[in-house]
Amino acid sequence: MEALKQQEILTPPVLEDEREDLLVCENLKKVYPTPKGDYVVLDDLQLTIKKGEFVSIIGHSGCGKSTLLTMIAGLNDISGGHIYVESEPVRDAGPDRAVVFQSPSLLPWLTALQNVMIGVKQVFPHASKAQKEDICKYYLDRVGLGNDFHKKATALSQGMQQRVGIARAFALKPKVLLLDEPFGMLDSLTRGELQDVLLDVWQKEQITAVAITHDVDESIFLADRVIMMTSGPYAKIGDELIIPYERPRNRREVLEHPDYYDYRGYLINFLNH
Repeated sequence: MEALKQQEILTPPVLEDEREDLLVCENLKKVYPTPKGDYVVLDDLQLTIKKGEFVSIIGHSGCGKSTLLTMIAGLNDISGGHIYVESEPVRDAGPDRAVVFQSPSLLPWLTALQNVMIGVKQVFPHASKAQKEDICKYYLDRVGLGNDFHKKATALSQGMQQRVGIARAFALKPKVLLLDEPFGMLDSLTRGELQDVLLDVWQKEQITAVAITHDVDESIFLADRVIMMTSGPYAKIGDELIIPYERPRNRREVLEHPDYYDYRGYLINFLNH
């Protein structure tokens, strides 16, 4: 079919989203001082994400995608503007924002269960030991590690370690799930499997999710909306693309959808300019 025009792509046949705004970035700015003067990574960035929405953010390396994510997580200071989660300003890190990084960073001497338990103990201090274990086991089972609770992290493959990282994040019951290229270090087969795992758990939990990715196909498959960032310095939101596919999503059905390659081409065209 002929490529969709911009206005057609950006106005798919979906009802207006009446969900409340959960995450708001307002006039956001990030500046790093250098010997040659200030380097402005992000400038006047505006972003609003609805409750329960899954958003992918793409852009060239160095455009500030990960900087934006770590600022939302409270791990990177804000130079200007504001970030709000449910109207509360973000000032530092907190369990309401869970992060899954490219490397799961597990404690190697602990088991899968014990690695997930670290966060659960902090977030649910008044729960009984049995209740905390049930939470950990539930999410480990959801990501396909029901038979691996007591395996040391060192005995797990890279893909299995990332499954632990995903379970650990969901077990915190966060308001926002932040994913910083969580599958970037994995082979294509494992990557596809974990995308399915992530969507399966997310579908049940309906946590607001923000995923940074370089992979155009991944951004389309995962998200309700793909946010495109301009190249830095002074990066900001350049465009967005609504992905109207129904959920739960089937990979084959998504790939065979008549508009799939139009969406893909639209994103690639943005990145190439």
